[in-house]
Amino acid sequence: MAEQLIISISGLRGIVGENLTPSIAAEYGCAFGTFLRCASTREEQVLSVCIGWDSRSSGQMLKSAVTAGLCAAGIDVIDLGLVTTPGVAVMVKKLRCSGGAMITASHNPIQYNGIKLLLGNAIAPPSHQAEQIKQYFFDKNFALVDSPNSGKVTADEHTDANHIAAVLALVEKQAIAAKKFRVVLDSVNGAGARVTTKMLTELGCEVSAINDEPTGLFAHPPEPTIENVKEVCEVVKAKQAHVGFAQDPDADRLAIVDEAGTYIGEEYTLALAARYVFSKRTGKAATNLSTSRMLDDIAAGAGGQVIRTPVGEANVAEAMLEHDCIIGGEGNGGVIDLRVSPVRDSLVGIALVLQLMAEMGKTVSQLARELGGYYMTKEKFAVDQARTQQILDLAKETFTDAKLDTTDGCRFDFDDGWLHLRASNTEPIVRVIAEAKDQSTVRRYINDVLKIRNQVLG
Repeated sequence: MAEQLIISISGLRGIVGENLTPSIAAEYGCAFGTFLRCASTREEQVLSVCIGWDSRSSGQMLKSAVTAGLCAAGIDVIDLGLVTTPGVAVMVKKLRCSGGAMITASHNPIQYNGIKLLLGNAIAPPSHQAEQIKQYFFDKNFALVDSPNSGKVTADEHTDANHIAAVLALVEKQAIAAKKFRVVLDSVNGAGARVTTKMLTELGCEVSAINDEPTGLFAHPPEPTIENVKEVCEVVKAKQAHVGFAQDPDADRLAIVDEAGTYIGEEYTLALAARYVFSKRTGKAATNLSTSRMLDDIAAGAGGQVIRTPVGEANVAEAMLEHDCIIGGEGNGGVIDLRVSPVRDSLVGIALVLQLMAEMGKTVSQLARELGGYYMTKEKFAVDQARTQQILDLAKETFTDAKLDTTDGCRFDFDDGWLHLRASNTEPIVRVIAEAKDQSTVRRYINDVLKIRNQVLG
């Protein structure tokens, strides 16, 4: 059975040639353009959207289609070329655009592509506005313009320079450069290699880049999980590097490998970045319900606190703005620093981790040990929407002794750990995440969920 097109708070995602076609992309561009025009307070105002793509083979095709849809709705388009998602966010602010669009399927497999939307504040549309755009799209309710009023297309090639400048303003460049860190970078043939290599070079690092050609033909599955970054681990050991960094195709997520070539995991990305930020400032952090308690421990140690939100970058970013958070992000390797943009940014994560290493004079493994003490397991399985609800309902009946949060799926908090069970916003799967102080407890929670899955799916 063909998969359905997924339209959510994370944008639109589908399988190219199956449920995601140029006509679909053009109509989604029309829908976004219509939304922007309807939301504009001044009828005569010239509206603009900057757009980029992450190197997938279908990216230029879909970028052209979205551009056509935006122009048809009277929106000017600024073509940024092949750039990262956080790069687009930086340029939305820099160019004072009405919005942004990124052609990316993020960490999804190669057959997927998608369209991620940003508003003028560089945040993905919150749920009620995402629903409005979705409705314009489904109803084909487009505010099209005549020929003289069609949008114009221009280009801008300054994304990398602006992005790097914003990130380097967060750290002490000379302090990092003095350490002459040897760094292995895996950009999985996506958009991250060019800009990240430039930044690392400016920071005085010796860079060994692998999978750095932006072909869109991924050298391994693009999600930066332990099973997908074995090459980084091997190269770190062979090069005797200080650290390895693995990005996803649009470079908004980051996983870390320590100096021994050991994958320490995506959860440590936000935790290590937060440790540096909280060592300099006191305040609040924001993250989602699926992220490790390491962040709570770091914040509490600095007299701060953590705001928890449903999964989704827009939810975290909104909370950060509302509570004036000094750091935020998600346990999938996404770090958000509002001083750069309200979007997950692997370059921010890299810079803050290198600054922490330089300032503390410690290796990645030492820093990770100081933060650790928890065991976390993340699993996922394919399931349709109807049976997802069955699984959630059975989980509620199973874990009756837990404190239940249904803000986003079901999060069960126990005395000895927690379990989060939710449908993905971007794939037809259910994600299961459990964390506790010992591995056997984590495994018990996961096994209970798998029993429920087998009961429902057979």
